[in-house]
Amino acid sequence: MNRLGLVFLLAAGTAMAGEYAVLVGGARLHIDRHESFGSKIRMYQDAGFIEMDAIHVTAFEPDGAPLVTPPIAPAPPLAAVPPSAPMSPLDLADAAADKYGLPRSLVRSVMTAESGLSARAVSPKGAIGLMQLMPGTAQELGADPFDPAQNVDAGARYLRALLEKYNGLLWHALAAYNAGPGAVERYRGVPPYRETVRYIDAIQRKMDKAESQQ
Repeated sequence: MNRLGLVFLLAAGTAMAGEYAVLVGGARLHIDRHESFGSKIRMYQDAGFIEMDAIHVTAFEPDGAPLVTPPIAPAPPLAAVPPSAPMSPLDLADAAADKYGLPRSLVRSVMTAESGLSARAVSPKGAIGLMQLMPGTAQELGADPFDPAQNVDAGARYLRALLEKYNGLLWHALAAYNAGPGAVERYRGVPPYRETVRYIDAIQRKMDKAESQQ
């Protein structure tokens, strides 16, 4: 599922067998190859890459290797828990909506449709987190897609940019978020993709329901 515009930073490299990056928490991200630079790891996908701190990656597995579930780390002692709990996904959605002047129901509905409110969601094509950012798009927006707050902020910022691009036409913006701006331009409107039409309809229904309950 192609999420946020397919613009990747060009990077040179020799084609190699694919592999999986096993992330902290157990999520697995399919990549072409990776390189290490001190405390950073650069992971290549197609013609682009995403760079992150090495601490976010626990292992690399060759494509086709048997899936190994990492052991669950024991819960930290109570004294180690920070005094303020992290914001919930819906709180992050509301904060980003307010910041970029978007309806809260819109950002909440997009987040629900994209990830089911799971910060650890990774799609088969590599879209990451609550707002399902593609690695190249996250890099363009200067966001760490594995950080929930940055993920939601960048997703809402991108959604606001799409609304401005299409003069406030919500369905055009949602179609571009789901299928890419290229598809909207090619069809001069919402592309006739079953997945995209269902995606827009689901978000519109969620928004209508939320607004009717206010």
